[in-house]
Amino acid sequence: MATTFITHDDCGLHNMGPEHPESPIRLLAIRKVLERTGLIQHMECMESVHVTRDQIALAHADLHQKRLEMKLPSEGVFYADEDTALCPDSLHAASLAAGSAILATNRVLAGKTDNAFCAVRPPGHHAEHNAAMGFCFFNNVAIGAMQALEHPSVNRVAVVDFDVHHCNGTVDIFKDRPEVLVCSTFQHPYYPERYTDISRQNIVNCPMPAHSDSKFFRNMVESNWLPALQNHKPDIIFISAGFDAHHEDPMADINLNEEDYRWVTKLLMDVARTYSGGKIVSVLEGGYNPVALAFSVEAHLETLVGY
Repeated sequence: MATTFITHDDCGLHNMGPEHPESPIRLLAIRKVLERTGLIQHMECMESVHVTRDQIALAHADLHQKRLEMKLPSEGVFYADEDTALCPDSLHAASLAAGSAILATNRVLAGKTDNAFCAVRPPGHHAEHNAAMGFCFFNNVAIGAMQALEHPSVNRVAVVDFDVHHCNGTVDIFKDRPEVLVCSTFQHPYYPERYTDISRQNIVNCPMPAHSDSKFFRNMVESNWLPALQNHKPDIIFISAGFDAHHEDPMADINLNEEDYRWVTKLLMDVARTYSGGKIVSVLEGGYNPVALAFSVEAHLETLVGY
């Protein structure tokens, strides 16, 4: 498999303070492990590009970006909500994060790579159509998925999310778009407590109680995601790749490990080979223990590469 790895050093400029878990250290840890293991040499490496205003508008309200720009401080941090702060470089980093999803989508759909992984921050899956929240400003995966739907070869898209937190933003954006299937596993009850009980044929919510283990997670995916994906037959699959359901992550209480991320990646690749010509775009979401995050990303990427 040909895999493209997309990142940018400027994603580290977004800094919400030394105590904030969504830290620049996350990307540094990933890069260090990929370089130490040599896996980075088996991928095409590219720098992120900036998203355009029109591309943001594919998934967000017209005034969403302008409201964020008005809150951007010239120094220090400004809290958009109790969890989500902007520093002077935050929207610069957020633009690169969303732009990476566009770049990955375009390369995969053009046949220049089989799949792509975007190691970027800030994350995106909590950003709703008209609101930033949960460390997220622009919904990177949703912007990429909407870009894919602009392509003449794409009629149906799937977004799958194994982050420990529910992808409320992605659900908000696609809840009335039946051509987009959204499948999510998440700890429940837990943040953000939005859209967990929504009833839509294209929304497959799989709540997991605290302390759920690998067996529970894999059963939820096989019993719920897999038949929905087989029925939907997506032309491309997007992965909101959050690794904070790892048992060593401090943010939640689900007990997954690196082999679970390897397993779910392989399952999604099998689905993609059957229906999507192998086309996958994966974008980093959560993961707040840098060591666990880095080795979980390594397992995810080894599977995408076929290493």
